[in-house]
Amino acid sequence: MHAGKSRPPRPSAAQQAWLRRGLDQPGGKLPLFDENGRLYSARTIRSCIARGWAEPWTRNPIKPDWLICRLTTAGRAAIGARPRE
Repeated sequence: MHAGKSRPPRPSAAQQAWLRRGLDQPGGKLPLFDENGRLYSARTIRSCIARGWAEPWTRNPIKPDWLICRLTTAGRAAIGARPRE
């Protein structure tokens, strides 16, 4: 490895699972719940936002603590998906 160069962080398995769910959704919308109906961890979601892999999309007035997000171009790249055309 070259001095001074570091690889960008890679998503954890949990982060990858959540980010991949946005690949086939309109606008890259990311789900609040997993395939088993459990709420995704706020820690997972917030860490993806902090790294630029997801971005807040809209607010839920009924449940303001829910983070409704969408997949970003950086998020697609982080999981090895091609950019949308």
